[in-house]
Amino acid sequence: MASLVNESPISATQDRLIAPAGPKRILVADDNEVVRAVVRVLIETRTGLEICGEAVNGLDAVQQAKDLQPDLVLLDYRMPRLNGVEAASIIKKELPQVRIVLFTLYEQSISKTTIAAAHIDMVLSKPDGVDSLLESIQALMATDRPV
Repeated sequence: MASLVNESPISATQDRLIAPAGPKRILVADDNEVVRAVVRVLIETRTGLEICGEAVNGLDAVQQAKDLQPDLVLLDYRMPRLNGVEAASIIKKELPQVRIVLFTLYEQSISKTTIAAAHIDMVLSKPDGVDSLLESIQALMATDRPV
């Protein structure tokens, strides 16, 4: 594995960017402050993953994803300014390597065609609970498949 040059957070090797090793970083986007807080505490205390930011609406999620370059973005479906599917589509265009998980109460109302068109990696139902969320995120982050 390449070492970092001048202790830079990212180094270029053979025209490829190598990110430093460390915990996988997650951006959480939900307009409900309580949901964001609970998800943050659970992910940070029960997994080896790190919450790098929180967004309060879809537009905020897009901007923070560009700024923070997370490994995964966890999006609520119904948010102001842009919904989760709209935000996912924009984020994937800008950052195709980022994993996108839609975490929603409205899983049944989103078509598979819509999910595929937005390049969403996984849709999880909030009623399935946090154990399902944590297990699914860890499984998704453990895969090295190209996006």
